[in-house]
Order: sequence, then structure tokens, then C-alpha cells
Amino acid sequence: MIRSYLKNTFRSLKANRTYSMITIAGLGVGIAVCLVIFLFISYEQSFDSMHHNKARIYRVMTKGEMSPGKASDSTSAVPFPVPTALENDYPGWKTTGVFSLENVQMMSLDKEGHLEKKFKEKDGVYLAQPSFFSIFDMPFLQGDATSSLTGRNGAVLTKSTAERYFGDWRKAVGRTLKLENHDILLVKGIIADPPQNSDFRQLKIFVSYSLAGFSKSTDWWTINDDHMCYTLLPANVSLTTANQQLVALSKKYRTADNKNKQVLQRLADVHFDVNARDYSGRTISVDRIHTLWLIAGFILLIACVNFINISTAQAVNRAKEVGVRKVLGSSRLQLRIQFLLEAFLLVVASVSLAVLLTLLLKEPVSRSLNISVSSFVILQRSVLLFLCATTLAVTLLAGFYPALVLSRFSPVQALKTRLTARTASGINLRRGLVVLQFVIAQALIIGTLLIVQQMNYFTHQPMGFDTQAVVNIPFPGDSLGQSKLDYLRHRLSGLRSVQQVSYNNASPSESDNWHTGFNFDHAKKGIDFAAISRFGDANYLSTYGLKLVAGRNLTDNDSIKEFLVNETLVKKLGFSDPQAVVNKEINLWNGWAKGPIVGVIRDFHPSSLKDSLNPVFMLNYKPAYSIAGIKLDGRDLSGTMKSIEKIWSDIYPSFVFEYEFQDEKIAGFYKEESRLSLFYKVFASIAIFLSCLGLYGLASFMAAQRVKEVGIRKVLGATAGHILYLFSKEFVVLIGIAFLISTPIAWYFVYQWLQQYVYRITINGWIFAGGGLLALLIALATISFQTFRAASANPIKNLRTE
Repeated sequence: MIRSYLKNTFRSLKANRTYSMITIAGLGVGIAVCLVIFLFISYEQSFDSMHHNKARIYRVMTKGEMSPGKASDSTSAVPFPVPTALENDYPGWKTTGVFSLENVQMMSLDKEGHLEKKFKEKDGVYLAQPSFFSIFDMPFLQGDATSSLTGRNGAVLTKSTAERYFGDWRKAVGRTLKLENHDILLVKGIIADPPQNSDFRQLKIFVSYSLAGFSKSTDWWTINDDHMCYTLLPANVSLTTANQQLVALSKKYRTADNKNKQVLQRLADVHFDVNARDYSGRTISVDRIHTLWLIAGFILLIACVNFINISTAQAVNRAKEVGVRKVLGSSRLQLRIQFLLEAFLLVVASVSLAVLLTLLLKEPVSRSLNISVSSFVILQRSVLLFLCATTLAVTLLAGFYPALVLSRFSPVQALKTRLTARTASGINLRRGLVVLQFVIAQALIIGTLLIVQQMNYFTHQPMGFDTQAVVNIPFPGDSLGQSKLDYLRHRLSGLRSVQQVSYNNASPSESDNWHTGFNFDHAKKGIDFAAISRFGDANYLSTYGLKLVAGRNLTDNDSIKEFLVNETLVKKLGFSDPQAVVNKEINLWNGWAKGPIVGVIRDFHPSSLKDSLNPVFMLNYKPAYSIAGIKLDGRDLSGTMKSIEKIWSDIYPSFVFEYEFQDEKIAGFYKEESRLSLFYKVFASIAIFLSCLGLYGLASFMAAQRVKEVGIRKVLGATAGHILYLFSKEFVVLIGIAFLISTPIAWYFVYQWLQQYVYRITINGWIFAGGGLLALLIALATISFQTFRAASANPIKNLRTE
């Protein structure tokens, strides 16, 4: 019996090879999309799941006014005293402070202490406490986890970093490194490279936390976005109890004007918190995960609809086969098994094609999605279970109804008369399925167009300062480097294409910022909000194109004497006239820096357009400078950068030259959005492709069924244009109905998506009209070949044979 089923199945597939290929191609592409989304989501959900105590590891968050304007009032940064205070007040907690260093100059030294190699680490260098290795699982290949970061000069390298610095990681322990141009570090341990699905995926070097001056800070107001704190709770301490203890800790140490408090966040939630910064540089929201699952389901549904449409349309060609089988004794159950087996083999072939496509596209998919996909990932149990479940689900979803339709034909009617696509039941179902396909496809097209428009808005919306032809170059921040700044400025200013040079600690817009409180106008009580600090010289405004609205610019002083503030800070202080705050005093960090406000800057965005405007103050403090901002005239950028590199290398021969253009920095703010935007473009294209693939198959079948009708119409005088209209009008109506349904659906979901951004586009009707028109044109182009072929056929040839 089974042999007979298989034999008949292969005969049927061979006899209808065109439609079988369309079905396999459509299902294969649809399942491949689902498989890629499954691999992507599985990778994202696996972040930091490798740690043995992951259920008890938490990140300490600051909740309050430290990050005004964000979608959440929590930030991942904590005041510098938090790690030490936690361990002192709650000895059972294992706590570590972690500070990410950026643009760090590292030099490997030979055994005599001479420079051997120099490296510039953009990221991946962390200050951490020894307890870090008892909280997180970081396997040591050499050295001791408990003592490697004790003292001031300890350093731990990853295996790949040790090989890069010293050639052989086995010989790295005991060697020395120079941090920037002063601190000598002793390599005390080598750890395995962290996996890619880790918050510390870019890890290169751990340096002793005590190396930084802030390790003994008592300032509970100031935070830096690069400073975070992780803790391992005792097994008998619940999250509720721990948060209560944190609230008590905050009240104990903070001043009365400081309303911020610390709360805990599960390690499992860190990767999905898009409103807080993480060290991996990539987060994804739970809503986005759900959206991707929804898209995967819709793509697979479109592919299944193709199967059902073509199978039910083909039913008329198999009516006599069913009639003969029933006359010879076949039951409905046997016929259903036969047709379900055909569907199963088609699905198996489609799954095989999907696996092949995924493996062939593994490298570009891995690069575009920024995930790590092995060729052996298909053999993982979760992937095999997913493929088996998909095979079974698609077989039942796509094969059950066609099997039901085919098996219920009356043998007398099937053998006595010739059924047509219009007399066979299911024409209304096929219309409904075509509408469903194009509802999904058009919703994805419209949604993608709106997402692209939002990304263009991010790219082209003014930031309040110059972003073009401004380059930022980090330089050594030690005293020896500072003494050369005047000479560096003189040399750079001598280049014809250099318009202005400014020394500062940060460009106007940064992904990580210092937030701090201060006292205003001699008040004993500090302000109740945090402001972002910027250190810059008198050329800062002209270099970055910032505008004054009141007062004057800073003057060049070696000691802090004056401040600039932005309009948002003026409003937060309760003033409507910017001139009203000029000459009023700011007292920063208990008198460490105080002086009058000498000017007010027009508002600019100190972070991305995903956040609202923040209060900012600026002061001149030479020891804080670490960046040279250079304004260029925009001509011959390549040649200018070579000239700048030569000057820089002459002055700092021991340091690696590195730079970043301001527009590139801003584009980096939206890296994840750009990546997912590309993702949605691909999905929309695949959705319309699958819809048109089914439309092509259905149009081909309908053309074959109506060949004699077309012949008669042409004999009676119908033109090719009339035939084209006859074939196309039904599909145009169906696509129009799909447009009316998809428009409110797309509007609702895109509107909800846009709410996460403070600055966003206004949804315009032309995008919906454009998306609908695009879908219609693609659909007409798809069916035009078959309709033109039918319209141009010789009517005599079609009518002379029966």
C-alpha cells in the first residue's frame, strides 16, 4: 500500500512539475526565512546564558533623573561609590564595578621595558574588581582568578589579545604593558575569549579597578554611562528583599537633593533593555522579538497559501483520477492519505531547499545580522526540532484542505462532466487567500517604507551643530601630551584645508555621557536634576558650529572660572529668558569647580535623536582634554587626513593614529535600527515575491483553463487589450481589497513602533498610496506574461482540438 502511495505521488509530481516547482520554491524560501529568524532569535535569547550563576546575577541600575528624556527613567550607569558601598554594607553580596575605557593606547614592552608594539583599542578594555571573576564565568587558561586584579597594576588578557600582543599567549603572563604613556601593567592572567553572545563579547583586557581615581569617590550624584555595577546575590536573598536593601543604601548615602535610587535588573533582561546602554553595543527589545516571530509566521502563511491556491485550482485536472480511484474502491481516507503524502513530500523537498539556502547564505546572513552562525548549527537539537515541527505544521496547514477538496469529488460527476476552475468548489476561498497574501505583503511594504523614512529622518534631521567635515582624533591624555597641544594646534592650523581646531573631552553628541548635579546661584541645596558635562576650549563652538543665544564664549584659562549652559538647562532652572542666568554661579562638586555662567548655547542634541534634549553645561579644563576636534573645508579629505596623520605621528610617534568623522559617529547611534531596517526590507521583498509566485501559478492555471473561452472571444472580435483586461480585473480588485485591509493594520503597528522615539516622523498618506501602488504594479507585471500569452495565442489552434 505504501509503495503504491509513493509511486502515485511521484507520478503526480512529475506530471505537474511546473506547479510542483513553484510550490517547492515558494515553501522553500518561506521556510528559509523562518529558519533564519529562528536562528537569529535563538542567538539573541542566548546572551549571557553561559554563566553558572546566571539566575542570581543582577545589574545595578540608577532610577531617577539621571537620564531625562529617555523612554525609561532608568540608566545602567551608577555613581562611582556604589560597588564599594554594596560590599561594605552587605558582605554576602559579591559586587564588582566595571568601567569601560574607550580609545585606549596600549603598548607591549620587551623584557628590558622598551616599546615592542603599539595598539589602539577602541573598546574592550575594562577596569574591574577581582570579584568580577567570581560573578561571571571567565575560564582562566593561566593565572589565578582571585589575585590577578588585586593591587594597582594587575592586568588580565584574553587569549586572542595575548597572542596579538606577545605572539604566544602561553608566554604572556609576567610580561608588561604600558597604558597610555604612564601606567605600567603586569600581565597576571590569561582567560579564554568570551563567546559572541555575551555582553562582554568585545573583551580584550581587564585592568585593576583601583587604577582609577574614582574607585575611592564619595560623589553619589555624578555618573558616567561607561560605569556599571554587577552583583551576585546570596542564594537566600530574594529580588524584592535586595531592592529594599538598595533603597535603604541610596537613602543612607545620597544627599537630600538627590532623588535617584538604585534598583536591580536581572542579567537575563540586560540584552533586551533598549533604553539602557550595555557593553556589547547591541540590544533588542522583546517587542522586536515578537515582531520577528510574527513576520516569520506571516511569511510561512503566504507560502502555505500558495500551496493551497495552486492545489485547489489543480483539483479540476485530477477530478477524473479521483473518480476512477473511487470506482475501483478507494475510500475517502485512502485518497486523503495519498494527497497528504504528496503534500508531505513537497514540504520535505521545501525544507531541504530551505536548509540549503540557509547554508549557502550563512556568511552574508551572519555579517548583516551580526550573529555567529556555524555550518553545524543545523545539527543542533533545537534546530532539528524546529525543522521537524515546521514540516509537520506546514504539511497539515497546506495539505489538509486540498486533500479534503480532492477526496470529496463525486465519481459520477467527475467522470461524466468536465469540471472547471469555476465549477470546482473553492473559487471564493482562492480569492480570499489571494487577498490574505497581499494584505500581509502590502502591510510589510508600507511598514518598511515608514521605517526607512524614520531612518532617513535620523540621518538628515539637524542636530544643532555641524556634522559634516568634522573629524575627532583622540590624543594622549597625560601631562607630556598636554605640553605638546599648542604645537599640535600650530601644525594643524598650517594646513590649508583645516579651518579650526578644538581640544575637548567629547564632541557635542556622544553615546556615553557624564551626568552630574551642581549648586546654582550660591544655593546650599543642589539642583534636583542631572546635567551633562562637556569640557572644551574657546574654539569648541566655532569648530562644531554651536551658536550663542546670550552672553559670550569661554576664554582660554588653565583654571576653571566660567561656564556655558544650553537653553534646556536654563528652562530646567525655571528661566524663560536666557540672559537671566548670565553671571549667576555654578558650583560643581562641592567647590572643585565654580564660576559664573558667561553664555547660553542654542540647544543641540548631546545624544541620539532617540532621546529628548538634555541639560548641558560646558567648562574649560585643560587636563580633561583627550580629543582634537578638527573642522575641515571638505575638499580633498583623503589627502588632508594623510597630512594630519603625518603631523600627528611626528608629535606622538609612540601612539597609534585613529580618527572618526562626526557624521560616522552619529550614524553609529542607529546601527541596530539600520540593521533591522535592512532585515525588514528583505522580509517585505520576500513577502511580495512569494505572493507574486503564487499569483503567477494561479494565473498560469487560470489561463490554461480558459484557453477555449479566449479563442471564442477572439473569433468574435475581442482584442488583446480586452483579453488582458478580462484576466487582470479580478486580480486588481483583490489587490485593492487587500490594500484597504492592510492600510489600518500597517498604520497601527508603525504608529506603536514610532512611540519609542522622542523625535519621529509624521505618518503621511502618500506612503500608504505608494506601498499599494507598488504592490499593484508588481502583481500586474507578474501576471502580464501569462495573460499576454493567452491573449496572443492563435484562436484556431485552441478551438480545433477538443
